[in-house]
Amino acid sequence: MAGAESPGRVRGSAWTWRPVARDALLARAFHSCTELQGRFYLVGGLLEGGARMPSSDTVIFDPTRGQAVQLPAQGPLRSHHDAALVGGRWLCVVGGWDGSRRLATVSVLDTESGVWEVWKANPSSCPPAGLSSHTCTRLSDRELRVSGREGGTRTQRRYGSIYTLKLDHSTRTYWALWQSWKTFESFQKTQLRPEFLCANSYKEEGYHTVSRSGHSAALLPTTGPHPGHQLLLFGGCNSVEPEVAGQWSHGKIKEETPVAPRLVEQLARLVSSGQGLQQGPQSLRHHSCSVVGPFAVLFGGETLTRARDTICNDLYIYDTRTSPPQWFHFPCPDRGLKRVGHRTCLWNDQLYLVGGFGEDGRTASPQVCILELFV
Repeated sequence: MAGAESPGRVRGSAWTWRPVARDALLARAFHSCTELQGRFYLVGGLLEGGARMPSSDTVIFDPTRGQAVQLPAQGPLRSHHDAALVGGRWLCVVGGWDGSRRLATVSVLDTESGVWEVWKANPSSCPPAGLSSHTCTRLSDRELRVSGREGGTRTQRRYGSIYTLKLDHSTRTYWALWQSWKTFESFQKTQLRPEFLCANSYKEEGYHTVSRSGHSAALLPTTGPHPGHQLLLFGGCNSVEPEVAGQWSHGKIKEETPVAPRLVEQLARLVSSGQGLQQGPQSLRHHSCSVVGPFAVLFGGETLTRARDTICNDLYIYDTRTSPPQWFHFPCPDRGLKRVGHRTCLWNDQLYLVGGFGEDGRTASPQVCILELFV
């Protein structure tokens, strides 16, 4: 196998997505996919291209058995949303499109009972007007970082905003803080001020992030004289540069990322065969992004740099082991691997690809695939 020719081979190395399961329940795009105790929870999404009404289905996929089941309880109508796990039990679905408008509400699945709950916003909270094609990153068991641009039914703002979303599963409530900074320097200073994280107000200081939609977010370790973590935003706009949406000193972030020693070693071998670049993909959106050790692995998506053949099947790796970090691009001529609106999920030292529309932008893939590297 290692010596066989592969359409994904680049400079002596190769990669592909190897199918491991197939089920019609998994055929969807612009859904969320969250791993909990070795099972993938798929929520909502669009079942076919051009659909106006998102799905309310919740599907649980067991990668060990290769089986998918649908929860009896109907969930919220959602697509273009994001989700994060809280308390090792509650799957929080944040924002998204319900078929008629963008939302900023939080719907929660109790994974132990299989029942959907609607948590209430704290009376002092001032949530955004609505969010879709945003990102939601878990910082702790009670705190999420949301990045996106506000919008209503038809329009969205021309700038992006960053929100801290705090959740209390004991009272089934949440509240939000709008975080914006005049300069990146003031952003760095306020990160360490506890009074800045007041949970009862929005604070606007005249600075907004680049307008992004359909972007991805990665919470990555930082090295050097001041190690810690930073949250980077990729794509969703014309810029090729990642944008910092949060920065924390060593010990501030307690999240434990999945351990994947074999995959990290394989990715390191793959990038050693490529040419490092200072700039990443331009105008890429609705791609997938997973953190694997010191790497952010981006795949597929839709490019806005050309009028035709916009759906991609490229693999991009962002390597934080160097200063400055480097990009590595590994294209693939296999058009059958083109995906948009899909998700990737890291579990058991393997990276899984779930759902998404294919090359025509209309047909949802029912396959689950594993990233296979020939290095």
